[in-house]
Amino acid sequence: MPAKEAIVPDEFDAIIAAPFGALGVRTEGNFVSEISFLPPGTKPVAPKNALAARTGTQLAAYLANPQARFTLPLKPAGTAFQRNVWQAIAAIATGTTLSYGEIARNLQSAPRAVGHACGRNPYPLIVPCHRVVSKSGMGGFANARDGYLLDTKRWLLAHEGAL
Repeated sequence: MPAKEAIVPDEFDAIIAAPFGALGVRTEGNFVSEISFLPPGTKPVAPKNALAARTGTQLAAYLANPQARFTLPLKPAGTAFQRNVWQAIAAIATGTTLSYGEIARNLQSAPRAVGHACGRNPYPLIVPCHRVVSKSGMGGFANARDGYLLDTKRWLLAHEGAL
């Protein structure tokens, strides 16, 4: 999801420190409803509920070891096409990448449509949209073309050994 310009800690059920900034976690009932990339300098916020704590633990495990797996209940979201793209992204193995075009061909779609679906992914890291790259380089990330979000994508790909 896109980054927040002004971060209000109360908007999140937890904010987890990360090497590239922070991760904001939102929950709704028994589901994780969103994970947001937050900029460097964002202060951590202790989990407000058990699911936010479990999410934070699993995110921290991934940040320590890219082979860590997520077992979190995700709130259903997105259009049918977006869900198909996210399912294709979730199948990309750790340490590998696919291009927007490769995913588009597999889904009989267009690379730009895949890119838009990537940018709307509410569960980054769990649905690893950072593993989707352009045919000529890294491409954008979370609807950004530069700044800390691209630095985040670079860190994640290096963390997984894909750079």
